[in-house]
Amino acid sequence: MRKTPVNIKKLITGCGICMLILGKTSFAQVFSESFRPFKGTPLHYVCQETKAPVTIDGKLDEAGWQQATWSSDFKDIEGDSKPAPPLRTRVKMMWDQQYLYIAATLEEPHMWGTLTDHDAIIFRDNDFEVFIDPDGDTHQYYEIEINALNTVMDLFMGKPYRNGGEALLNWDTKGIRTAVHVNGTVNNPSDTDKEWTVEMAIPFSAMSFFSKNQRPVENTMWRINFSRVEWDTDVKDGKYVKRQQPEHNWVWSPQEIVNMHAPERWGYLLFTSKANTVFQLPPAENAKPFLWLVYNAQQQYQQSNGRYAATLAELKIPAKQTGANGQVYTLTMEGISSQYTASITGSSFSGAININQEGKVYTNRK
Repeated sequence: MRKTPVNIKKLITGCGICMLILGKTSFAQVFSESFRPFKGTPLHYVCQETKAPVTIDGKLDEAGWQQATWSSDFKDIEGDSKPAPPLRTRVKMMWDQQYLYIAATLEEPHMWGTLTDHDAIIFRDNDFEVFIDPDGDTHQYYEIEINALNTVMDLFMGKPYRNGGEALLNWDTKGIRTAVHVNGTVNNPSDTDKEWTVEMAIPFSAMSFFSKNQRPVENTMWRINFSRVEWDTDVKDGKYVKRQQPEHNWVWSPQEIVNMHAPERWGYLLFTSKANTVFQLPPAENAKPFLWLVYNAQQQYQQSNGRYAATLAELKIPAKQTGANGQVYTLTMEGISSQYTASITGSSFSGAININQEGKVYTNRK
C-alpha cells in the first residue's frame, strides 16, 4: 500500500499515514486522510464449509472450488470515484475445521517478481494481500501478502497504525500453505501473459492469540478485505523496471481512503455449512457508524484543542440518532482530556456497543 514517509530511518513497510521503522513504528495522525468519515457499505461474502480435501497447488480444480462463488471484481481502493481497474481481480473462499481457504485470480499481461525472502516487503512487487480481523474490534488483526513467486510476508497488528500500532513482522502464520500458478511466464517481457492464481490455506490455530479459539462455527462473522498492489512498468535491457510513480491499489471492498489499515471499513465474511445461506447484517452493525461519527469528531476536536471532548454537546453530536433503517439509537459518552468511551444502545440489539480513543470497538452484553 502507498506510504507517506515520517521520520524515515530505514523504510520497511507501512500504509497510508505511517512507516514501519525496523522494530518500531513511527506514525502521524493525518486527520483529513485517516479519519475521513466512511460513507460506503462494506461488501460481504458467504463462505461455505467444504468436506473434501483441498490440494494447495494454485490450480483450483477441486470440487469445492468449483462450487464456491467468485467475489465481485476488485475496484480502486477509493471506490467508484476513481476509474475501474483495467485488469480483473477476484477472490473466492471456503473453510473446513482447520483452515480458511482463499483463492484469487489476478489478470496480468506482464508477470514479474523480484522478492524471494520470507517477510521481504512484498508490496514492492506486484502482490495480493489479505487482511483479517476475526472479532471485528479493529484491533489484533492480521495481514498476509504474496507475490507471483509465492513469497510471503505476514504480520500481526495489535492496533492500527493511526493509533500508534506497531507491525510485528516476527509473527508468522504458523502452518500456512500457499501456492501460485502462473498462466504465462515470470520476468519474460518478450511474451504476453494471462493471469496468476493464488491459493492459501490459513490455519485458524495461527490466529488463536490470547487464549481465543478463532475456529469458526455456524454463522460466525469476521471482517476481511483483500488488496492488490499493481505497479506500472517499462522494459529496459530486457527487464521489467518500475516507473517512478505511485502504485495502483485495487481492493475487494473499497476503503474510500488510500489506507488498508482501517478495519472498520473492511467487508464481512460469514461462515456457514448450510447451502443457500443468505447474508444478514447483524442489527448491531447498523449502530456502529454512529460510534465512528463520535470517534472522527473526537480526533478533530483533539487536534484543534489538545484534548478530547468530555461530552457529546462539545462535539455538537445529538444523543438521539436515527439510522437509515429507521432504528433510533442512544449515544452516551464519558471522557477526560486524554481518553474517552462512547457507547450506543438500541432496541434491536442487546447491551451497549462501545468505542474508545484508540478506535477499539467492544460490546457490553446485558
